[in-house]
Amino acid sequence: MVGILIEGALFIALVAVTVALIAYGVTEFTPVGQWMRQRANRRRVERLAALTCPIHGYHPERELVRLPGGGLTCPECYAEAFRDEPH
Repeated sequence: MVGILIEGALFIALVAVTVALIAYGVTEFTPVGQWMRQRANRRRVERLAALTCPIHGYHPERELVRLPGGGLTCPECYAEAFRDEPH
């Protein structure tokens, strides 16, 4: 009985290791992996660009102000627009 359980566990481990090696090979050595890395890099750069005000620079997402239309703006630009004053 114990032998059957050990054999089942070893088979599951063998399948898991095989799947992990195939996934590693696909992501590291094929164009699919390069495409996935480029897509992740593009998303990271676009997110950073969305958090950077051209006038006041970078602000963490928790500091940005959500406008009624759904867009985001930096707190300094919002304060300037609200007070109707230039910086």
